[in-house]
Formats: sequence, C-alpha cells, structure tokens
Amino acid sequence: MPIRQLPAQLIDQIAAGEVVERPASVIKELVENSLDAGATRIEIEVDGGGLRRCLVRDDGCGIPRDELALALSRHATSKITSLEDLERVGTLGFRGEALPSIASVSRLSVTSRPVGADDAWQVESDGSRLGSPVPAAHPQGTTIVVRDLFFNTPARRRFMRAERTELSHVERVVRRLALSCFTTGFRLSRDGKVLFDLRPAADPAARLRRLGEVCGELFAAQSMDIDQGAAGLRLTGWLGLPTFSRSQPDLQYFFVNGRMIRDRLVTHAMRQAYADVLFHGRHPAYVVYLEMDPALVDVNAHPTKHEVRFRDARSIHGFLYRAVEQALAGTRPAAGSAPPPATPRFASEADSSAWTGPARQDAMRFAAREPVPPESSWPAFTGAGSDDDVHDRSQAAQDDTPTLGYALGQLGGIYILAQNRDGLVIVDMHAAHERVLYERLKHSLSGSGAPGQPLLVPISLRVSTTEAELAEAFAPDLAQFGFELDRRGPDVLVVRQVPALLQSADTESLLRDILSDLAEQGSSRRLEERINQLLGTMACHGAVRANRQLTVAEMNALLRDMEQTERADQCNHGRPTWTQLSVPELDKLFLRGR
Repeated sequence: MPIRQLPAQLIDQIAAGEVVERPASVIKELVENSLDAGATRIEIEVDGGGLRRCLVRDDGCGIPRDELALALSRHATSKITSLEDLERVGTLGFRGEALPSIASVSRLSVTSRPVGADDAWQVESDGSRLGSPVPAAHPQGTTIVVRDLFFNTPARRRFMRAERTELSHVERVVRRLALSCFTTGFRLSRDGKVLFDLRPAADPAARLRRLGEVCGELFAAQSMDIDQGAAGLRLTGWLGLPTFSRSQPDLQYFFVNGRMIRDRLVTHAMRQAYADVLFHGRHPAYVVYLEMDPALVDVNAHPTKHEVRFRDARSIHGFLYRAVEQALAGTRPAAGSAPPPATPRFASEADSSAWTGPARQDAMRFAAREPVPPESSWPAFTGAGSDDDVHDRSQAAQDDTPTLGYALGQLGGIYILAQNRDGLVIVDMHAAHERVLYERLKHSLSGSGAPGQPLLVPISLRVSTTEAELAEAFAPDLAQFGFELDRRGPDVLVVRQVPALLQSADTESLLRDILSDLAEQGSSRRLEERINQLLGTMACHGAVRANRQLTVAEMNALLRDMEQTERADQCNHGRPTWTQLSVPELDKLFLRGR
C-alpha cells in the first residue's frame, strides 16, 4: 500500500484508543481539566456505568466563546507554550488531546461561562461534526456532557464490562482524585443517586475526615502522619501502621506534585521500607505525596500520564526508603502514642510464642534497669463505690509513669500484664523481646559493618559488561557488608570474601540478584535483607519463650527496653507486641456506671 496521510477523524480515534480506555478514563481527563481550571467544587454524574452518559460540572475559570471550538481541536492547550514549559509541567493536563479524543468517539457538549462574563456559550460535537457556539444558561464554570461513548467504534464498545464494573472503575478514579486535591469538593452520582459528597477540606482535621471517607475509617484510625524533607524533596501524607497490612496492594496511593502515579521504583522503595515490620506476603497501606522540582520528573512518559520518569531515580528511591523507614522506626511505646489494635487483623500460623511444650531455653538474665517502685506509688484505679458515680481519676500524680507502666505479673506463660496511667497493658513477651534483640543485633553491625569471611578458593563468575561495571562502581558499598570482589577482564568478577553470616549461602546467585537490582533500581538491599533475615532468626531463637517464668524485675526491664527500641510496636514478623485496655473500656466490659 502507498504511504498516505491519515484522515483527521481517524487520527483522533487512534489517539482516543490511547487516552480513552473506558468511562473512568473520560472522567479522569475531564476532572483533571477542572482541577487545572481552579475549581473548588466538582460534580460528576454517570448513567449506565458511564457508557450512556458522563457529566462533569465545575466552578472553575471557564472557557471564552472564541476558544470553545479550539478546545475541541487537537494539540490545543493553554497550559504550555514552549519546550521550557514542557520540561517543567505543573498541571495535570497539558497534551491538548483529551477533549478532541473523547469527542471523536462520543456525542459531546461543552457549556461554559468564564469568570466575569455575562453570558454562557455551548458547543456540541457529534463524532466528526463540530457545531458553532450557541448561547446557553450556565453559572460560572464549565459543564461537559459525554453521551453514547464509543457509539461510532462498536469494536471498542464490545470490550466494555458490565455497568457495575465500569461504575466501580469510575468511583475508584474519583476517590483517587479526591485524595489529590483536598481543597476541592467532589460529588459523585450514579443514575440520579448520590454515592458520596466530599466537602472541601482545608484544615488537618477536615483532611483526616476525607481520608476516612475515601480510604475507610479504620485506615484513618490506624495510620501515622509523615512529613520528611531533604535535598529539595518533601514527603507528606499517611502511612498505615504495620498491623494494618493488606493481602493485596489495593490501598496504596502515591502522588507526585499532585499527580496520581503508579511506578515500580516507588513501590519497591515503599515495600523495602516496610520490610522489617510486615508479615511475608502482606502489603502496606499508605497515602503519600512527594513534592519536588517539576524539572526533575518527566510526566510526559505515557499517554495516560499514570507513569513518570525521574531524572535521578536512585536518589528518589533512597529518599523514599529513608523517609518511610525513619517514620516507621518511631512505632514504639512512647508518651501519647496509640497502641496497636487489640484485635490483630491477621495471625501467623508459625507463631513461635504459641509454643506450649516444656521450656528448654537456658536461663536468661534481664538487667533490672531501675528499682521497682513500691506498690503505693503505682497508678491506681480510683473509683467510687456507687454505680452512679463512675470514676474520678486524677492524673496529676501519674505524670511520671512510663508509657508501658509497671509489671503486675504473667498470664498463661505468654503475656506480661502491666499497669500504666491509662489502665491495663498486655505485652506478648516473646514478640517484644524478639524485637529488642533484633534491633540490638542490627545496631551492633551498623557501626563497623558486617564481618567478612575470606574464601580459601576465590569464586570466579562471568557476567555481562554492564554488570561488571556496576560491580566495580559499587564495590565500596558491597565491602560494607563483607563482600570483596575484583574485576578481571571486561566480563569476569572474582569474589575473594563473602559476609560471614552468609558464608553458607549461594554466593553466585546472591551476587547476580544484587547486580540485577542495581541495574534496574540503581540500588540494592538484598545483602542487608539476607543478613537481617539471619539476625531475625537469631533474635527469634534467643528471645524468651512461652512458659518461661520471669521475675517482676525482669518484666519491668523488658518494658523499659521496649520503650527505648525502634519499631517495638511490632515484632520483626509484623505481629503486634502490646496493646492497651483503658479503664473506660474495662468499665464497659463490667457494665460499670449503668
């Protein structure tokens, strides 16, 4: 066939195939335009799962009459004017393809009234035909109605799912967009029924309420704030507590300069940051926002703008890991901190603390770090004898009580019962001691690095030239973990020393995995993860086990160690180590005050 110029209509339909996958894609593009227009209120209506009708109404700046037809033409936009603008994109939409692509596969109408204008105008498009602007009645802002999506491309329409499925995609997109801009209100209706109506959230309390409405009240209650910054980067948002893990990565929202993205580098960094506090196979939950110089990220990497490219991917990965890991390190018993939930969301089938056989562990010594105070100085449950006078408790004399209080005794040979200013503290002694030992072992290796084991016979392995260059460049980093290797030739590496803790591991496979990570992510933590796995095993075997009888002094020493240990809210398997039952909760159990 001869080379020929494609018709404009066919060009638009090809572009629509890249931008408009389903009704949710239409909603996403239109709502992003509304956000770029400065809207403070956006209303979305869908009928028939969005295939029959989609409506997006906003109160933004509006479109003048003489620009309405231009807005429906390809590569027409008000958001960039030069290559410099394209390299520093600060808006959600900038390609100028969304509206013409949507108009080419639907019956579309745009009604708009700009700020300060007395009249509103409307323009309609029917697939390939674009009408002239006509007067209309409309408040300030813009309303776009998309009817009969894919009416002229039946092959695409046959690939659509059931109305309920398409609606679920629309709802998911709108909820994500609602998390991207808290200062804008969102209302979603389906076939005339309101699904949710989110008001603008300006203050922290209102933002937390929206977080609960979008992600669930349980996530809002079991999450922690994060606000970390370094080298022109800032990470804010909410991190789900390790005890609030998921079986699927369905509650992970990541935004770059207000844009929702899905990126393997980001997912990898977040996963590694949670590695020390999650069960194997579980996924973290988070809603976080990365703010950075727009020139350092390319948002023009994918037609749907879901993916981005970072100019310095390695530094971004390292910053995300360090920021999240540092925030999670603060999950330990501290004044004012909330304890893990009393009812875990999952349980480990191989829970070592559930071992009920005879104790075989050698006697262990907990150093009593402070004398146990006399019983008269412990915080007491002070209550009236009448059910009508519930409890009048003074906190003035309890301000110096530690977070985990003082031990009262053991329960079932597994739990430590303690009393603090709020009520009853229950500690899983094996899980708590396991975390304390694990962090001590890690800290002992962090100062001087992991010891190495020289090989009597060096290992020679052949790799690609790129992998050999990476190994040579990262040799000082590998040396910190006990690896010593040389490059002999363009594609040959000689390993002369391996980490002492990993001397029985498959050195060749481990090194190849590390080089693969370096090639893909720009960094690797496989060595650290393998060493930490061994340290975790050592801590698990060294921790106090079930049916071990501890003295009160030993129990108090463990409680004080927990208060000083990072990530002590959960063991290194992700299981909670302690929980709190407040006096009001105990009153409720025994119907006190009724």
